[in-house]
Amino acid sequence: MTTRTRLSVLLISTPLLAFIVIGGALGRASSGDDAFQHLRVFEDVVSLILNNYVEEVKVDHVMEGAMRGLADGLDPDSAYLTPEEVKALDASGPCASLSPSAACASSGVPAGDVGVELTRQYYLRVIAARDGSPAARAGLQTGDYVRAIDGKPTRDMSVWEGARMLRGTPGSKVTLTVIRGNAADPHDVALVRETSPGSIVSGRLLEPGIGVIRIAAFGTGTAGRVREQVEQLTRAGATHLIIDLRHTAEGPYENGIETARLFVKDGTLVQIAGRDPQQKAEEKSATANPPASTKVSPAAIRQTISARPGDGAIATPVTLLVTTGTSGAAELFVAALDGNKRADVVGERTLGRAGVQKLVRLPDGRGLWLTYERYVAPSGDTISGRGIAPDQEVDEPDVEWGEPVPSTDPILDAAVARIKK
Repeated sequence: MTTRTRLSVLLISTPLLAFIVIGGALGRASSGDDAFQHLRVFEDVVSLILNNYVEEVKVDHVMEGAMRGLADGLDPDSAYLTPEEVKALDASGPCASLSPSAACASSGVPAGDVGVELTRQYYLRVIAARDGSPAARAGLQTGDYVRAIDGKPTRDMSVWEGARMLRGTPGSKVTLTVIRGNAADPHDVALVRETSPGSIVSGRLLEPGIGVIRIAAFGTGTAGRVREQVEQLTRAGATHLIIDLRHTAEGPYENGIETARLFVKDGTLVQIAGRDPQQKAEEKSATANPPASTKVSPAAIRQTISARPGDGAIATPVTLLVTTGTSGAAELFVAALDGNKRADVVGERTLGRAGVQKLVRLPDGRGLWLTYERYVAPSGDTISGRGIAPDQEVDEPDVEWGEPVPSTDPILDAAVARIKK
């Protein structure tokens, strides 16, 4: 590697070196020798690319891709941010405790959205479309791939960037190129942004003795609205409640926990896990012999959120309906009730999204949107990346693009049959 090339790599790789320094400060690095070994390999790879690739390579382009790859390799919600993206995040106000899709919902940012939550799997992928939203009316469903947003490919786009592009002034338009099933048959879907309604709760008496409460999105006031629906359904004769959380993916985590307090009288609701620097030696040893258990190490638990005096005012038996579109605050609600034997769970395994991100600033105005802690189930089982398994597994029917939604509802039918047994 020439002196000039080496200097270019050194200057442009400053953020990468910052990644490692920050990682060490957060307890993410292993030993110093291991870190420098990887840096030496990184330098070799860069040298080979710059000196041997068939065409001349732009160093800044290569390094930007490397840094995006580092963040993408952590989890779908972590992201490397350019200086322009950091400025956009700064303009949105405090965002440290919010998920990427909600990160820009604070003051100073357009309030319009299309009602879709995203994750990442090769392309951006739909977690769920909120009931009655522009995305839901257009027919978007859990599992749809978003190949482009306003013509910009999502192959190398972070969830954070995708969520930011979907937001805008209410009444403005955004076009999504969507794939379902056949990659050779993409669909361009034009959506008009609308103001999010926040909390969405409704209820109905399904049949004598069984009431259904639908929570389509968690928000401020969700717990109060659920309490009201329970009171109305109980007066109407409901002795068992079905709480429908299928495709529920919106809302701050704390609203899911607060709503769970209505049903859990005592015990642990959820736990918050992070990294403890004292774990480094133990984790280095465990890396060579990983345990079969999915539980988080007790040393990693930073906080336990438990029921308080006065919680658990609703004692009516509960059955929860979930799908792979059940995510975030809804998963914490499910974890709290399921972990305290307070509800049966029917449907599909939930998505597994329970991380909290914050902005870590890097040199030259760049940033890292980093998952720094995660919620875990009362038992200590990991939610992120694994989800919550139902007591009775029932698959949701697949629907081809343009076909009507089936009139049957196998998940709800299975829940009713389970109640009657």
